[in-house]
Amino acid sequence: MFRSLKRYQIVVDVSLAVVFFLVTWPIETLAVTGGLQGSFAPPPSLASLVNVLIFAGALAVRRLSPGLSLGIAWAGAVLQMGWGRPPGLADIAIFAVLYATAAYGTQLVFWLGFASSFVGALVITIYLVIGPYFGSAGVTWSTIPIALAVLVAAVFALLLSWTIGALVRTAVRARENREAQQRAEAETVAEQERVRIARDMHDVVAHSLAVVIAQADGARYAAAADPAVATDALATISTTARSALADVRLLLGQLRHRQGDGPQPTIADLEELYAQVRTAGVQLRVDVDPAPPGEPPAAVQLAVYRILQEALTNALRHGAPEGSVDVRLSWLPDRVELDVRNPVVPGAQPGRSGHGIIGMRERAQLAGGRLDAADEGGAFIVRAVIPIGGAG
Repeated sequence: MFRSLKRYQIVVDVSLAVVFFLVTWPIETLAVTGGLQGSFAPPPSLASLVNVLIFAGALAVRRLSPGLSLGIAWAGAVLQMGWGRPPGLADIAIFAVLYATAAYGTQLVFWLGFASSFVGALVITIYLVIGPYFGSAGVTWSTIPIALAVLVAAVFALLLSWTIGALVRTAVRARENREAQQRAEAETVAEQERVRIARDMHDVVAHSLAVVIAQADGARYAAAADPAVATDALATISTTARSALADVRLLLGQLRHRQGDGPQPTIADLEELYAQVRTAGVQLRVDVDPAPPGEPPAAVQLAVYRILQEALTNALRHGAPEGSVDVRLSWLPDRVELDVRNPVVPGAQPGRSGHGIIGMRERAQLAGGRLDAADEGGAFIVRAVIPIGGAG
């Protein structure tokens, strides 16, 4: 029933009602000096006080509770007609009340205000034509045109106030919808950015840790026979960790400032990736046929690198120690086809947990391509097709 208003809005409405009362009461008292026609009409001064006070109250709560304000205004109008008072300056508050019902009221109050515009105009016309204050001559053929004119004027005036409020209501709703849409779009952009950073973080950290773990395990077993192996493994671990740390710092900087680009490797960095995997003890065979025609788009290069990085990371984590990992790249004129095949340990399910497969599929989709990953005959195969022309 009551709307949530700021304190200054309540202060403004109450102050306006007080000023309205102080200005209107003397004018109403001076305008009606004779005896009123109602059966229980009080003295004119007291009637003016009560009448103006009621309409001032309706004016004070018009934004706080438009429905209550409309009810108070109707009560004041009925009381005014019951006392036989003529229309006066206090009735101006009715226009503000009708405006408030359309601009701030609930759906029910909105339509009650609309109906009040017509009902109020009809009541005013009847009261002016046959009421005790104006209708001493009664209804005649000569008064019918005047009554119609009064009815049209009253409908126009009351409905105009309600219509202005309805237009304001529409404008406010449109602004709120626009702001909500802008907030939703901003949240969507922020969520996409978080997902992209999380995807980059996963690719960088997961691959680097897989290499570090493989090197540490290999060095632990080989150190007893050949201490130089441990030294080489520690060097590889150091290099891999430093590179991952630099990438993670760059991603964290994006989270704080949203500036700069994340790690953007290209196909020129694939040899370094292959070297890291080989130093981790994986027998890696790479077949590139045909070679890239010129310089592929950056988005395609990034997608190819990240997909290969994640696929090789999965091979390190879930692949069988024996057997080799086969990588095939075919740079065709309109697309690049990628195929990574590695043997898996019996019972292992590399695609059942984690976010690696999901991340690779998202990478391919963002570049306009597709990716499939499945266990086929004891080997885990990742196949991807990415158009050279970019996202579709």
